Amino acid sequence: MACAAWAVGEAGIDLVDASVPWAGIAEAGEDLVLHDSLCPMTPPAFIAECLELARSTGRAVVGTRPVTDTIKVVDDGRLGPTLDRDALVAIASPLVLPASLVAALPVRPATDLARAVADLAASGHDVETLLAPPEARRVSSTDDVRLLDALTTSR
Repeated sequence: MACAAWAVGEAGIDLVDASVPWAGIAEAGEDLVLHDSLCPMTPPAFIAECLELARSTGRAVVGTRPVTDTIKVVDDGRLGPTLDRDALVAIASPLVLPASLVAALPVRPATDLARAVADLAASGHDVETLLAPPEARRVSSTDDVRLLDALTTSR
C-alpha cells in the first residue's frame, strides 16, 4: 500500500481518505484517481499520463495490460470456444474519472476497478484504455511479487 500511495503522491495527486462521503467528493469539482494498491509498482509518470488523458478527453481512462492466458467460454458447465485474447484486456491501474464524470455519478464507484469500469460502461459512459507498463501489473500471488521485483530492481 505504501508503494501505491507514494506513486500517487509522486504523480502530483492529493490522497483522499475513503471515509470522505461521496457527496463531498462529487461536489469538489476535481478529477478522481482510483489506484489499486495491488498494482503497487505502477509508475507515477503513467498515473499522471492517465490523468492528463482523462482531462483532455473528458472520458474515464483505465490502465490495462494485454491478456496472455488462454480464455475459454464455459456454457452450462461445458467448455466452449477459445476467446480471441487480442480482443481482451486485463484491467490494471489507475482508473481516472474527470471532474465532470465524478459530478455526474450518483454513487461512489466500486473499489474493484474491473467492476467500476464495467459499471461505467453499462451506464453509457465511455472508458478509454491506456496500455500500462509491465511493472503496473496486478499482484495476486508471491510469484507476482517476485516478477515485480525482477521488473523494478536494478541489478
